[in-house]
Amino acid sequence: MSATDLFVNFFVALFALIDPIGNVPVFAAATAGALAAGRRMVALYICVFAFLFLLFFYFTGLTLLEFFGISLPAFRIAGGVILFLLGLDMARDDFTAKFADAAEAGEVEGARAYAKRRFERLVVPFAMPLLIGPGAISTVVIYASEAKAIGWMGDAAGVAALFAVSVVTMICFWLTPVISRILGRIGMTIIVRVLGLILCAMAVQFVIVGISDTTRNLITPAAAAPYAAER
Repeated sequence: MSATDLFVNFFVALFALIDPIGNVPVFAAATAGALAAGRRMVALYICVFAFLFLLFFYFTGLTLLEFFGISLPAFRIAGGVILFLLGLDMARDDFTAKFADAAEAGEVEGARAYAKRRFERLVVPFAMPLLIGPGAISTVVIYASEAKAIGWMGDAAGVAALFAVSVVTMICFWLTPVISRILGRIGMTIIVRVLGLILCAMAVQFVIVGISDTTRNLITPAAAAPYAAER
């Protein structure tokens, strides 16, 4: 595999896992009522955090988890539990009203202050594990091992792919107002609630896969990866 192939494959795989387009409704609900400048700053903070966090795992791999004695399946189960709580909250409550801020508040405190305050609430569970889940981390570790076989050009291609995904994610979140105007409040509420149900299902799947990876014959491969045989 060349450095170019690694960049393309890594970018496509990571973009599909982070799914910034699919997470636009959640970001819109979490920043409802904010001014455009404040929303852009929040998106910037989240994407910078995502880039640095994935970059850290790109160069350290599983060393940190091994240091604390944490396996990737255990990390997957923990992420699934957090993601389930988020999905349950989105599906049964008014997620938009809960996270929404008044626009006047953004004007008084400024875009940077608003972004810092909102980022503190969104770093978990939105930035992680919703955007950066066990799948994204494991993908980063896998491609990091392939990059080492290529040399410094492979490492550079991997870092470039991480940066490109972060930038594209930020642009998708910057376009949130356009999507919000098209759907309206009712449309956003419906999408967020449906997405909450999907997140609950994804969280359960995370836990199933984590248990499957740590046990023998307790969970069948067909349940852990129901569509693997069709792909």
